[in-house]
Amino acid sequence: MTKRDYYEILGISRSASPEEIKKAYRQLALRYHPDRNPGDHEAESRFKEAAEAYEVLRDTEKRRIYDQYGHEGLSRTGFHEFTSFDDIFSSFSDIFGDMFGFPGRRGGGRRRPSKGADLRYDASITLEESASGTEIELEIPKTLPCEDCGGTGAETGTSPEKCTTCGGKGQVYRSQGFFTISTTCPTCRGAGQVIKKPCKPCKGSGHIVREKHLKVKIPAGVDTGATMRVPGEGELGELGGPPGDLYVVIAIRPHETFIRQGDDLYLEVSISFVQAALGTILKVPTLDGETDLEIKAGTQPDEIYSLKNKGIKHLRGGGQGSMHVGIKVEIPKKLTREQEELLRKFAETSGEDVKDPKRKKLFGKF
Repeated sequence: MTKRDYYEILGISRSASPEEIKKAYRQLALRYHPDRNPGDHEAESRFKEAAEAYEVLRDTEKRRIYDQYGHEGLSRTGFHEFTSFDDIFSSFSDIFGDMFGFPGRRGGGRRRPSKGADLRYDASITLEESASGTEIELEIPKTLPCEDCGGTGAETGTSPEKCTTCGGKGQVYRSQGFFTISTTCPTCRGAGQVIKKPCKPCKGSGHIVREKHLKVKIPAGVDTGATMRVPGEGELGELGGPPGDLYVVIAIRPHETFIRQGDDLYLEVSISFVQAALGTILKVPTLDGETDLEIKAGTQPDEIYSLKNKGIKHLRGGGQGSMHVGIKVEIPKKLTREQEELLRKFAETSGEDVKDPKRKKLFGKF
């Protein structure tokens, strides 16, 4: 029997992109799917034909061989046709999972051990804790193996038994045309075994939900958004599979004094205009306590002083960020007579023209 051209089967050009090939196959798979065409042998043939074309054209190397040597070239490489629907569903699990909402093989077969789901816990810590590192205690609801049945789901003294419907395979088979279709066993739901006497505490599930206390070490230097992975502290795996992991996502609470940007800290201090002009020594806060900051004479408003190694420790590698101190110069709103006279003398010696609003108001009466 002469085979049709793969490009013709999918209705695409020989220069079609991988996205166009996939889109064309999805449309044909949906149109000729056996569940939509029960007992239709023509649809079965089209479904199989489209799957074979997609299997070749989606693979770069197989497509190259087909383009150059045709069907004969592929046969020499050991390429085989699909023999059952099950082969098709298992080969294109991404396609059928997107279309019909289930991954892998249609019907699935016997359920296999699988890793448990991962958990997320959002934890907030102080700026000081992020700088020095800390240990936090979490209380999380966790699914744990039932202590009474040891996780089997069967009453103490009994065990799960092999399913007699599927013979322990987890799937049952039926013939449709020249294909054999497997579906999940309706009795054991793919587990391959049944529990005749369920454990009462866990109601046959094999697990219970309890609050679990965990201690998690937070290293110095973490910032908001940092994620700490705690292996094996997620949900239980299915059918004896490994547990998932716990991911602790860190958030740094706002600080009343400091603003953090990366590993640097920023704060603002106020000084008088006299201190700005003459200079001074200020006591400024740091995460390690107060330290002296020399304010140079002639400091201008919004000038920034930087103190090295007074910020946050680098999370990776040595070193530490800086602390940046912004200067705010405050101008007094009221002056004593003595202060005013001293400032006027200063203005005269510096050649500044300072108007006296009181005197102007007095002369304005005449």
